[in-house]
Amino acid sequence: MDNRQAIGSWLSGPRAAAEDMGVDFGYRGQRLGLPQEGPGSVARFGRRLGGLAIDWIGCQVIAFGLITHGNATATGNWTLALFVVLSILTVGTVGFTPGKRLVGLRVVAEDGGRLGVGRVVLRTVLLALVIPALVWDRDGRGLHDRLARAVQVRI
Repeated sequence: MDNRQAIGSWLSGPRAAAEDMGVDFGYRGQRLGLPQEGPGSVARFGRRLGGLAIDWIGCQVIAFGLITHGNATATGNWTLALFVVLSILTVGTVGFTPGKRLVGLRVVAEDGGRLGVGRVVLRTVLLALVIPALVWDRDGRGLHDRLARAVQVRI
């Protein structure tokens, strides 16, 4: 192996290097028994981020306009509080937040059923901490979803 191959595998990451050696990881959601594409498949990062952004901006507008009356210092804390309440109430009842619904996503248990209240609270608290959401498994699920035994799927 020359230096260019070594640098290329380092830049592309351990998964690409393993795939180059013949390891088959399958598609996202295969281990969970989900389809590769279409309804019921694991949601891609872009859709999840879009749904999160819609929810966050909505909570921020409500906090800024209705709760803090334009006090920018207090708006951040209220936005987070509203986001947590919104997520617990909506994911716990209908399986999606308004933002997730707009981008065509739903949060379900790994077995395809609904999440219980305890798992929704755990997932939401970990999501509010941000860091667990930035650690993914090979199915593209954040640590918050993995610990809550949940998966975000396309509708």
